[in-house]
Amino acid sequence: MQPADARLILREEELDAALELFFLAEAALWSTAEAALDGDPAGLGKGHFRMAFLLKRRPGLGVQELTRLTGLSKQGASRTLKELEDKGLVAKAPGESDMRRRPAVLTPAGAAFETRVSERLRAHLIRAYRAGGLDAVGGARRILGAVAGPRTQVGLRKGEDE
Repeated sequence: MQPADARLILREEELDAALELFFLAEAALWSTAEAALDGDPAGLGKGHFRMAFLLKRRPGLGVQELTRLTGLSKQGASRTLKELEDKGLVAKAPGESDMRRRPAVLTPAGAAFETRVSERLRAHLIRAYRAGGLDAVGGARRILGAVAGPRTQVGLRKGEDE
């Protein structure tokens, strides 16, 4: 991480404007996801998609890791994961080193579900990145990574990065 530029002095108004944009961007992204989920015959929602997306990016996560990544309670993460498993979208198997740990992975049907929603979200981000310009892409990733903090490392194996 690069040291902060001493010239970067952010006033309360600028920070509040940034927070407002984060909230509005989040609402716009979830609106796009909800449009892709609308009428899903399995009755899947945003929480199911979010978990499927994380399992695509970080296969083998368990309930504890999903709890840290999503901010859900252990019961909430466990319930959502069980619903995905019951619908055949996730498979769990005993862990290699700890038989009590049951890492989850997407099934082919789960991958198809995740892709269907992610395609719309990626199209939304493409439009935003193009509007921001080439130089904005790296800056946006650095800012979002800094906001996410240590969560960016949960569930990654040694040698992996985002």
